[in-house]
Amino acid sequence: MASFREIVTKAVIGKGKKQFTDNLTLPVNNNPTTVLGCWVINHNFTGTVQSGVVTINGSYDVNIWYSYDNDTKTEVLKETKNYTETINVQGGDDNLTNQEVIIRSLSGPSCVKAEIAGNNINCIIDKVLGIELVGDTKVRINTLDEIDDWDEIMDSDETIDEKIDEEVVEEYLEEDNK
Repeated sequence: MASFREIVTKAVIGKGKKQFTDNLTLPVNNNPTTVLGCWVINHNFTGTVQSGVVTINGSYDVNIWYSYDNDTKTEVLKETKNYTETINVQGGDDNLTNQEVIIRSLSGPSCVKAEIAGNNINCIIDKVLGIELVGDTKVRINTLDEIDDWDEIMDSDETIDEKIDEEVVEEYLEEDNK
């Protein structure tokens, strides 16, 4: 017969990931000729759980290096993009307010396409965010022994009672009563 013990602990009770795509249209001061490069830096984000949905607020900087004036001059366009994303996570219970949320950038924002459109540069930025919900849970483990889950509590210890009876000098008690 197996017996079980229950452990209450914090554990990941729900997790998920989601890819997000931002389509940006960035105006430039000069009429661009060629996009020479695009990189994304300074990605920062925080998350909260509210009404059963994880909301992520973040930002990143887009830097686009382009040429203009028939490829004779270059310039770097710097733009900060703020975003708000939401993710529904499978798992956990319906009351998500008592849970901690951990957000990870599984694939940081990166430019997958940048092209010239008149006096604008259109770019596509992809990012993959993962979240974990951490909350209290109960785990049952098999102890592989045949003892009962409940220990019996004794009102007194019989060995102590026997030792007291042996050590009491009855003659002393009789002398006080005289």
